[in-house]
Amino acid sequence: MSKHALDEFQTQVSQLLIRHRSVLDIMSKNQEATARTNRALTKAVTECGCVEITAHKQTYDPASSLHENQPHLDTHFSGHLCEPCREILTAELGKNLFYLAALCNVTDISLSQVVKDEADRLQTLGVFNLS
Repeated sequence: MSKHALDEFQTQVSQLLIRHRSVLDIMSKNQEATARTNRALTKAVTECGCVEITAHKQTYDPASSLHENQPHLDTHFSGHLCEPCREILTAELGKNLFYLAALCNVTDISLSQVVKDEADRLQTLGVFNLS
């Protein structure tokens, strides 16, 4: 997404957010949106079955470099979202973005600047950006 598109999105959120303008409302709606995103992905696994999560201990060789280990690290996620699950998850992710932009608005932070700063930080730190 370009800087211009992020700025437009943030402006649009500012114009549309009417009922929940309090930072407390925005924070709780953001948390609710995150929970709904997690629930949508969970339902894709447990109800639809179009994707699977198979978690296990990651195999990591401390004697090898980060780049050498990367191909052996697993996402624990397999399959492809079916169209209905993809639509639901996409909508929930959109709500996450909406409330993130709203939080940026109330704190007078540019969402496009946040994305730029994070991209610059990732570029600088590279693989040492372990979280």
